[in-house]
Amino acid sequence: MSTSTRTRILEVAAALVRESPDGDISTRAVCEAAKVGAPALYRHFGDKEGLLSAVVDHGFEKYLATKRERSETTDAVEDLRRGWDSHVAFALDNRNLYRLMNSPAMRTSPAAALESHRILTGDLERAAAQGRIRVAPELAAQMIMSANVGVALMLVSRPATFDDIEVSHRVRDALYATVLTPKPVQEESPSASADAEVPTVAARLSALLRKEHGAGLSTAEAALMKEWLDRVANVRPET
Repeated sequence: MSTSTRTRILEVAAALVRESPDGDISTRAVCEAAKVGAPALYRHFGDKEGLLSAVVDHGFEKYLATKRERSETTDAVEDLRRGWDSHVAFALDNRNLYRLMNSPAMRTSPAAALESHRILTGDLERAAAQGRIRVAPELAAQMIMSANVGVALMLVSRPATFDDIEVSHRVRDALYATVLTPKPVQEESPSASADAEVPTVAARLSALLRKEHGAGLSTAEAALMKEWLDRVANVRPET
C-alpha cells in the first residue's frame, strides 16, 4: 500500500473522530469511508489503538508545529504562560481529539503528548537557568502538565459546569505563583528568606549544569551532581 493510502485512512479516521458524538470510531466505519479493506488498515496501524494514536499525532502535528517554530522571548515565564493558554485553546478547538489523546484507554502515550511535555520541560529549563523556578524543571513540568491537562479536560468534557475560560487563567496563575519566582533570585530583596532561595538556586545550578554539558565533570559526576541539586530543589518547604 502507498503512503497516500495511509494518509487517506488517517484523514478519514480524523474526520470521523471530529464528527462522532463521543469521539469513538470503529475500524469498520473507517475502512468503509476510506474504501480500503481491513487488512490494509491493520497493516499500516496494527490495531485500533494504533490507528487512534496515529490520528492524535496527525491532528496534533499542526499545534506542535506552531510550538516548534515559535520565537522564544527573553522572558521564559511569559513563554510558559503563552504555552498554557495555547494548550487550552487547542483543546477547545479539538474537543474529541483532545479527549482521545488523554483517554485512559490509550495504553501508550501518543508521540505528540511526549513531544509536548519535552517542549514544556525545555521552557522550564530556560526559566531555571534564569533563576525563575522554585523546583527542578522535571518536577515543575509534571505539576504544570497535570494541571494544564486537567483544566483543559474539564472545559472540554464538562462545559455546562466549567463554562468560563477565566478558571483556566486563575489555575494557571495560582500554580505558577507556586512553581515560579516573581523575579530572578539574584534580584530578590535582602530581606527575602534564605531558605526560600535555596531551592531556586539549586534548580538554576542544575539547569546550567545541563546547559553546559556537565561543565567539565565526567558523565557520572554530572549525573550525580544533578541528582543532588534536583533533590535540594524539590524539598517541600515546612509549613
